Amino acid sequence: MIRSVIPLIAVLLFFLEPVFSLFSPVNIGSGSYTLVPRFVIVYLIFIAVYYSRKHAIIYGIVLGLLYDMYHIDIIGLYAFLYPLICFIATLIIRQIHRHIVTVMFLALLLIIVLEVLSYFFASLVSLTSIGLDEFITGRLIPTIIANSIFVGMFGWFFKTLIYKRVVERQGETL
Repeated sequence: MIRSVIPLIAVLLFFLEPVFSLFSPVNIGSGSYTLVPRFVIVYLIFIAVYYSRKHAIIYGIVLGLLYDMYHIDIIGLYAFLYPLICFIATLIIRQIHRHIVTVMFLALLLIIVLEVLSYFFASLVSLTSIGLDEFITGRLIPTIIANSIFVGMFGWFFKTLIYKRVVERQGETL
């Protein structure tokens, strides 16, 4: 049962991201702030850290391709970035403790890496015309704040769910 729940949650999060994107941009005073939900990559980081790097990379490729097809004009950007972020997460977590708070901060750090890489690529191919300072204040910081709330609310749930799958998987091998 748990075996099918992990990919189903990934797909559910994929479909929830555009729903939460409808709340963006937020206008406060004279400024406009764009909040980009990154639910899928947070979940993939938790899968990479607590379950399996291989599964996280496979889910990252599939969901990255879907993200590319439905949300941006360039096929392959997120299909490359999602697995790359999962791979980096597993490399970093080998060096530090897998405590839930550590993984939450790691997820937020890797969201920053994802956002910066996607911004630089969009700037490189002229998909965006905003400057770096506007990107940082108008998109990166609000995105981190919004995703930190998501990570704080669902991080423990993701860890618990994935640990149940690990226990089920170990029971299958006995």
